[in-house]
Amino acid sequence: MLVIGSGPAGSAVTKRLTDLGAKVVCLEQGDWVRPGKYPSERANWETELRRYFYPNVRRLPEDYPVTTGGELRAVQMANAVGGTSIHYTAHFPRFRPSDFRVRSLDGVAADWPIRYQDLEPYYDVNDREMGVSGLNGDPQNPPRSPRPTPPLPLGVLGETIARGFDKLGWYWWVADNAIVSHIYDGRPACMSHGKCTLGCPIGSKSSADVTYWPKALRKGAVLRTRSRVREITVNSEGGVRGAIYYDQNGQLHEQLASVVVISCNGVGTPRLLLNSKSKFFPHGLANSSGMVGRNFMMHATASLEGIFDQRMNGYEGARGAVAFSQQFYETDLNRGFVRGYTFQVARTYGPVHEAWGGIVGAPLPWGGRHHEAMRKRFAHVIPLIVQGEDLPDENNRVELDPDVEDSNGIPAARVVYRNGDNNRKLIEHGLAMGRNLLEASGAVEVRNGAIVVEASHLMGTARMGDDARRSVVDAWNRAHDVKNLFIVDGSSFATSSSVNPTSTIGALALRTADGIWGRRHEWS
Repeated sequence: MLVIGSGPAGSAVTKRLTDLGAKVVCLEQGDWVRPGKYPSERANWETELRRYFYPNVRRLPEDYPVTTGGELRAVQMANAVGGTSIHYTAHFPRFRPSDFRVRSLDGVAADWPIRYQDLEPYYDVNDREMGVSGLNGDPQNPPRSPRPTPPLPLGVLGETIARGFDKLGWYWWVADNAIVSHIYDGRPACMSHGKCTLGCPIGSKSSADVTYWPKALRKGAVLRTRSRVREITVNSEGGVRGAIYYDQNGQLHEQLASVVVISCNGVGTPRLLLNSKSKFFPHGLANSSGMVGRNFMMHATASLEGIFDQRMNGYEGARGAVAFSQQFYETDLNRGFVRGYTFQVARTYGPVHEAWGGIVGAPLPWGGRHHEAMRKRFAHVIPLIVQGEDLPDENNRVELDPDVEDSNGIPAARVVYRNGDNNRKLIEHGLAMGRNLLEASGAVEVRNGAIVVEASHLMGTARMGDDARRSVVDAWNRAHDVKNLFIVDGSSFATSSSVNPTSTIGALALRTADGIWGRRHEWS
């Protein structure tokens, strides 16, 4: 079996299948990133925040260009063993049951062909495999098995905003994070160095390269790095045959496989499908519906900062969310929009990031007033993120750029995106409620940021569904058009919810692996 992509989905599929007894080869166009090479280990780590998440800026050999259209300015992703999990914040919430039934409940978007209960056991397995910190008893989410490690400390920042939530009578809970707070599975406890998004040098953050991959390799999985797939090949019957890929020296190879799993994220997956044309699939592999690349979603996102007289010391502690609230998660039409948003209580970076404007992009003045402003803001800030559900829209899409190629001559991806009216109304409400919260917590000043026009949660471009005319894969992530092709990553999401996607990606991947193994008689 062949898996393409080694991030949170590809690693989970590979490990699960090898545990079950399958022989699996994984192709990854990036390479291992050794901890000593992480930007978090460099003295200039804060300057890396402006370049390290953007392939068009990094321009590393393993990157490919991503052009943009509409309102979108940039796309964040990383190609490496472990994928973007090396650099995610590691906030690890689950979808709620309502997220799978948006059409039925609210008359918008689409229902998933599965329910929360179908993923629940796989969420639990993924938590154990990855290593998650958190606290049981959340009254607004389904019960779940105990987290592998206790929650990360709230700190002064978390305790302060908790009092604000309580004053307003709003629900909040300690955040789940894929960062271990105690020694777990041979990995050390988090030491609160606060540079998680630039790579955890000690392995406390649960990126796929330190969780799934060591176990999968010990079980016999084969991982080939610096292997850029050009196209998926098909046989004389229209089933997938394997993949043609370039090695790091630019030489072409073909890897044959009885089953192919694509896990290249919400941009890379449709790019590969659209580049895989044949007489059976002239418009791209598995694209008889025309839905490959359509319905691109990220999240409707904006940020606030509350400035406090007392020190919050937000630079101390893991970058994963401190706490979260889903007070405004579900639809209430009296608010003027459908669906809702999550509040994420975040932490800050260092003084350079603060000087550049912090999370809201409000730079400090230079000159005589700089130090006064820095003393007022640095270590005195609570960042608050409004993360809203982004409804699918076929005009938001990933397509091939006819004029731009990567270093191997493969057409680049172009992502076209505009925020809809619902996003703007949702964010306007979230910023107003966020201001109320920070003021209730004691902030002496509140600053708003603009709606985000950069994509990091890449979803929806090869979505699940029962109707083959309106979706790309079925309830088991199998392509409607090709019986031995599976697609599982953020691209297979039918809706975006308003929570970070990585936990759900991992759960879907584990379930997909079980589905592949359960049908093994079809490929033998």
